[in-house]
Amino acid sequence: MAEAQKQPGKNEALVGTVLGLRAHDGRAAAVGEVHARPHPLIDTPRNIVQLAFMTEGGSSVDHAVLAELSRRLGVAPPDRQARHHAMKWGRGSLRWERHTEFSTYLWEGPPGTRGAPGDDSPFGNGFSPPGTVISGVRIEIRKWTPQAERAVAGFDPASLCFSHVEGGKAAVATDFRQDGDGLTRVLVLDRGLTPARVGALSQRLIDIETYRTLAMLGLPLAQSLSPRIRRIEDRLAQLTGEMRSRERGNSEGLLGELTELAAELEADAAASLYRFGASRAYHGIVEERLAALAEEAAPGHDTWSGFLQRRVAPAMRTCRSIEERQANLSRKLARAATLLRTWVDVEVERQNRDVLASMNRRARLQLRLQQTVEGLSVAAVSYYVVGLVGYLAKGGVAFGFEPKPELVTAAAVIPVILAVWWLVRRIRRHNADGDSQEAKSG
Repeated sequence: MAEAQKQPGKNEALVGTVLGLRAHDGRAAAVGEVHARPHPLIDTPRNIVQLAFMTEGGSSVDHAVLAELSRRLGVAPPDRQARHHAMKWGRGSLRWERHTEFSTYLWEGPPGTRGAPGDDSPFGNGFSPPGTVISGVRIEIRKWTPQAERAVAGFDPASLCFSHVEGGKAAVATDFRQDGDGLTRVLVLDRGLTPARVGALSQRLIDIETYRTLAMLGLPLAQSLSPRIRRIEDRLAQLTGEMRSRERGNSEGLLGELTELAAELEADAAASLYRFGASRAYHGIVEERLAALAEEAAPGHDTWSGFLQRRVAPAMRTCRSIEERQANLSRKLARAATLLRTWVDVEVERQNRDVLASMNRRARLQLRLQQTVEGLSVAAVSYYVVGLVGYLAKGGVAFGFEPKPELVTAAAVIPVILAVWWLVRRIRRHNADGDSQEAKSG
């Protein structure tokens, strides 16, 4: 017992090493990813039922469902960070996987259990779904006998797809229609496949039905966006026509309308970005699974790839078309807005030029007024200075000053005017030099 207790600790220590060397932190996840979705080993005959649920509530809801199922079985629930889990259920097994926006619950068991309430599948009474069902598949795996082959007649002949796969060792049939339980029924006829090949084939068929349903979620969104894009395209054509024919005085109004259209388009593009991207990815997975089937057409019947190519491919082209229209329209709106902004900038520059010209005119008027005031101020100051000289001359008579005051006053007029004019001019130059130095330092 002591040795057994030591061994797990030793193994745990070796998980992060290679030949005793420390491994990269992400190595375990990278190496283990290829084993994240192992194909189940399925014997023939067998029934499989898989439900895919949209996980709007997050991974915690999935964990609560698995914890309840584990409690009913008396086993420990998976870790909260787990992305896949398997457990025994009745005469079969239940497998759970968590994906980006959905999770799947796959039950496989012996024939006679159809996954309906009351059978030993987990989807009967008491099962609490983690979200809304987006896909449901029922696969019946039978030995390829004449009696089993007659079951193909139970499918709708209008959409029946029947082809040979696995080098002729198996055949697959479906009509992509839902039965009374809302499940898409698939029939697999086995002619000597190993359990591993049966499991891989079943997983491909389930993936085709699940991912083609998820891929089609982008079509309703594309159809709802199409008239809105058309409206923006028509309005853009009208605005560009107005830009060509109307006067440019309303450029700001047109720019405002273009900005509103661009904001509406970008909001729609942002809202649809994930859905369209997911549809492309899901459709790519469907095409990969169809190519891996390597179908051989059965005489008189359509193949899975041929049927889905005609039905799903147009929907995917519609989604791509809407994405391309959004991108092209965004570029056109950006170009039109740039042109209008250029017009607005030119108009603003013209207004600035007019304002500067008006300011220049005002400055010239102020300069002339200043020069006039300076001339008047020279005359006024000279008048008062000459008056003061006259008073001094009159006062000098009392002290024996011989020249007459009138002669002194008349002789002082010219020198006083010149002196005042020179003084005013010097003051003006001094102020002008100070302004130019402040402008240079600023």
